[in-house]
Amino acid sequence: MNRSARGFEWLFWCGMGLAAAFLLLAFLLAGLKAREALRKPLPVLGAIADFTLTNQERRAVSLADLRGRVWVADIIFTRCPGPCLKMTKQMKELQQALPADSRAKLVTLTTDPDFDTPPVLQAYAERFNADTNRWTFLTGTKKQIAALAIDSLKLTAVEKKPEERESQQDLFVHSTIFVLADRQGRLRGVFQTTGDGIDPQQVQAQILSDVKRLERER
Repeated sequence: MNRSARGFEWLFWCGMGLAAAFLLLAFLLAGLKAREALRKPLPVLGAIADFTLTNQERRAVSLADLRGRVWVADIIFTRCPGPCLKMTKQMKELQQALPADSRAKLVTLTTDPDFDTPPVLQAYAERFNADTNRWTFLTGTKKQIAALAIDSLKLTAVEKKPEERESQQDLFVHSTIFVLADRQGRLRGVFQTTGDGIDPQQVQAQILSDVKRLERER
C-alpha cells in the first residue's frame, strides 16, 4: 500500500472514530438530561377546590376521600357518539396497567348529569369492567360538575346549541385530556389522549411514570 493510500485510510478511521465519539457523547448527554428531568418534580398547575359529587353507587365523594391518593381524571358522557368510548377504553387500559400495589384512583366525570344518573353510570362502569374500588364515576348538578371539571381540573365542557347538533346524542364539546392530581389535591399533569400524532401507548406509559413519581413524593 503506498503512502497516500495509507494516509487516506488513517484519515478515514480517524473520522469514523470521531463520529463514534460524538455519537457516544450525544447519547450520554441525552441520558443525563433524561435523568435530570426525572429528578425535577412535576409542576404544580393549581390547587383543586373542595367538592362533593355522587358516584355510581349513590355515595357522596369529596376531595377528602381522594386525599392521600394520586388520581387521574377525565370527563365524558355515556351517550356520546364521539371520542368518549375511546377515552373510556384508554382509562380501562390504564386501570389494567396500574401496579397492584398502587393506591392511585381513576375518576370519570359526566358532563351530562340530567341523563347520567347513578344507575346509568353504574351500567356504564359494568360495561367497561371497571374496578369500582379503583375507578369511580361521578355526577351531580351542572354547577357542581363545572366547579370541579372546569375551574379546578381545567377540563372543558360546553353544551351545543340545538341547531349545531348533528344528532340527538351530539350534545357537548368537551376535553379529550386526562389530568393528574397528587395526594395533596393539586393538579400536576395534563395528557392529550386523542388526535394526530398521539400514541396511546406512549401516553399511558407517561401517565404510569408520573403516577409512580407522585406516589413517591413526600
